[in-house]
Amino acid sequence: MQISTTVSDHPVDDARLAEIFANPGFGTYFTDHMLTVEWTPDAGWHAARIEPYAPLSIDPAAAVLHYAQEIFEGMKAYRHPDGSVWSFRPEANAARMARSAERLALPVLPEDEFVEYVDALVRADERWVPTSEGANEKSLYLRPFMFASETFLGVRPSQHVTFMVIASPVGSYFKGGVKPVTIWLTEQYSRAGRGGMGAAKTGGNYAASLVAQQEASAHGCDQVVFLDSTEQKYVEELGGMNLYFVHADGRIVTPATGTILEGITRASIITLAEKMGYTVEERKFSIDEWKDGVASGEITEIFACGTAAVVTPVGELRWDGGSLPSAPVGEVAMELRKQLVDIQYGRADDGHGWMHKIC
Repeated sequence: MQISTTVSDHPVDDARLAEIFANPGFGTYFTDHMLTVEWTPDAGWHAARIEPYAPLSIDPAAAVLHYAQEIFEGMKAYRHPDGSVWSFRPEANAARMARSAERLALPVLPEDEFVEYVDALVRADERWVPTSEGANEKSLYLRPFMFASETFLGVRPSQHVTFMVIASPVGSYFKGGVKPVTIWLTEQYSRAGRGGMGAAKTGGNYAASLVAQQEASAHGCDQVVFLDSTEQKYVEELGGMNLYFVHADGRIVTPATGTILEGITRASIITLAEKMGYTVEERKFSIDEWKDGVASGEITEIFACGTAAVVTPVGELRWDGGSLPSAPVGEVAMELRKQLVDIQYGRADDGHGWMHKIC
């Protein structure tokens, strides 16, 4: 598909860009351009364009504002030592967005077009991809998203849909670098249920987690962990990350998917762990197994992962009336993190075909 391009008349100047790169934060600053593609039943996907980044003009009756028909992805572009720019497993993001679209009754964007559109925006704003040295792990965070843009009040799939890509230079997700996060166990709220949208990357799942995250913050915790909605006994995931439990006998257990998001970092960690000789089990994992395993010493490490935070050690677990002590930063988590980050930033050979060169 042809992509028309309108170059910004007021790009951020080099001095201001250097200031942003010095302290990018996460999701605070955005690049000079954005990409947009539209869909209707008659025309299919059409009107692909790159334009200056700007606020959207949206009708108050746009379906997304009333019925939450919306999905998104999260991925990054990395500057390698030779100056080239790469993304990590973009075809996996494309496939997941297709699954999310099917679950939300949105049109499926072909996977090759998804990758092409993301690449096009990165090339247009290539100067926004920061260099990364040492432990700063700076990158360009990419946010493809799709929403129901039809002006219509009625409960049915939208007949006009908009797909967009925006980008934001970012540093570490958690301030202060890699350190164990404290987790709050919510026993009041659930993130998703059987047959629901838990495996789709849709904003509603994250909206459902926010009140529990407020609960976690009120108890001095960084993140919240959810249990299954049926029996309230099986661990699912954090508000935005998948979990792993390292056992003394060499097993690593991660909760099975179905009602949780199939994380791309999650799948990559499984591959790397198995290559390191660990047996990875994807299965139901109860909160009692977590508590008993830590108490007995059978569980030696716990860590979480996601695109934004990569790999983060889990420390203390708190709940109403109790807590588990904080565990030290584990060697397994840190080795897996190093292997993954070194591949992403071009410091190690990619033996898996995960990296995709953009420019």
